[in-house]
Amino acid sequence: MSRYKIMLADDEGIVIDSLKFIIEKEFGEECSVEYAKTGRSVIELAESFRPDIAIMDIQMPGINGIEAMREIRETNTNVVFIVMSAYDKFDYAKEAIKLGVLEYITKPMEKNRIIAALKKAMEQIDREKDKRSNDLLIREKLETVMPIIENGLLYNLLFQEHFKEDIENYKQLLGIHQNQAYVLAVVCGEAQEGNHMTNAVGSSVKMQQFGDLLREYLKGAYPGAILGMSMANKLPGLVPCEERQMSYEERIALIEKSREIVRELKKRTQISFRIGISAIAPLEEAREAYKEAMNALIMTNGSVAHVDDLPIGCAHEETYPIDLEKKLFAEVKNGDADHAVATAETYFDLVAKLHGDYLMNIRLKVLEFVLYAEHLAYNSGGMTYEFRARSDYLPAIMNMDDITSVKDWFMEKMETASRNVSTKASEKSMGAVEAAKAYIRNNYSKDISLDEVSQAVNISPYYFSKIFKEDVGEGFVEYLTKIRMDKAKELLTTTEYSMKEICSMVGYADPNYFSRSFKKNVGVTPTEYKQL
Repeated sequence: MSRYKIMLADDEGIVIDSLKFIIEKEFGEECSVEYAKTGRSVIELAESFRPDIAIMDIQMPGINGIEAMREIRETNTNVVFIVMSAYDKFDYAKEAIKLGVLEYITKPMEKNRIIAALKKAMEQIDREKDKRSNDLLIREKLETVMPIIENGLLYNLLFQEHFKEDIENYKQLLGIHQNQAYVLAVVCGEAQEGNHMTNAVGSSVKMQQFGDLLREYLKGAYPGAILGMSMANKLPGLVPCEERQMSYEERIALIEKSREIVRELKKRTQISFRIGISAIAPLEEAREAYKEAMNALIMTNGSVAHVDDLPIGCAHEETYPIDLEKKLFAEVKNGDADHAVATAETYFDLVAKLHGDYLMNIRLKVLEFVLYAEHLAYNSGGMTYEFRARSDYLPAIMNMDDITSVKDWFMEKMETASRNVSTKASEKSMGAVEAAKAYIRNNYSKDISLDEVSQAVNISPYYFSKIFKEDVGEGFVEYLTKIRMDKAKELLTTTEYSMKEICSMVGYADPNYFSRSFKKNVGVTPTEYKQL
């Protein structure tokens, strides 16, 4: 099979014959050659032959070469043009350049120049083919890896096992620039009975067989959708949105489209589907949005349910700063004390501006916020809940007769709660390390091990080893050896105990091993050290 298809366009037979001879002699079977002698026939030949290279004469009967090239370029963007003309006219050359002509050769043509132009054209074609091949390969690889990346994003969002930079990295990889989305809960079964699907296990196995079809269809139906892997008979999806709210008309259109999707999927797979749809929410609230979508399906018998059609969740009066509330508790939960304090102040000032005359309501809201923030702090670890620890909260806030005092108390408690999130778990770990160090100092003369010490402080050996090295700067064995060597040096210089007795007193059963260890760590033998 020929590598290059070359089309010759000239009204002179002798020129065509000469060109064919040159091409066949120089390139042999690498090239297949076709020709035409008029502008119209050249255009028709180009449509059927689809040449890689077109050697064009400017002056041909009927449609001239420039017009023919313009027509051909519209249907064949990759063809490489080489122009020949008996006219060395600037206007022709200028038009040829606009059409991306590779070479402009004036007649009478020179064999070497024709061959050089063809080789140059072939090199360009090879580069383009390699580029297209590489692009296709990259696209294939992306199509293979994209579902994994999409599932990674959804997994991180739905299970909240992520850091903020993780989500930003996923967004960049997936080309997501929006910060909010609505969430889909696609559920399948053998049939729908009331608000649940029958034979969920069998249908989940069947759904795996149609995974590619399901993914392709849902992505076509919900442009920009990010889909996760199916979990049992459920498949989560996320559709990024520019707007923060969906209009009534948009919601109705989305529901109708989703009903059509359910019908079409059943035709294609013989599996029954239901789709729950959440309201638009920030990406970091995707977990709650997915719960909304699932709850919407529980609350209705329809094949499609949108949360905004149902009495799910809490509605707020128009002026209430729900976004600030969510932001504040997210910052508390992350232990971001500085931002939490700033958000708490903004929230309080806005509430005071709107409801400053209702001090009792502000007290109750402040108490509600403080108790929930402390609940988040307790759940983050490192703190011990004491049932009677907050017995003074209610009397304290009820005795505050001015809004400034309430604000000060609120700000102090919110800062403490958020700082506790970030520090108490660390303090607990460090407390365990201090307890371990004390245990080692009290028991270094015994045959103690890392497992024994980690059990004494009630932490797994792996985690204990990690936090011990982070805090102390050296591993458990190195620290124990250092304690033993320091005690051995003290005994060698301040007592008359024998070498064997000192060896036993610092936790070594074998005097020879003790001596080697001492020299390795101190630089001299125990006997030499005693004589210094």
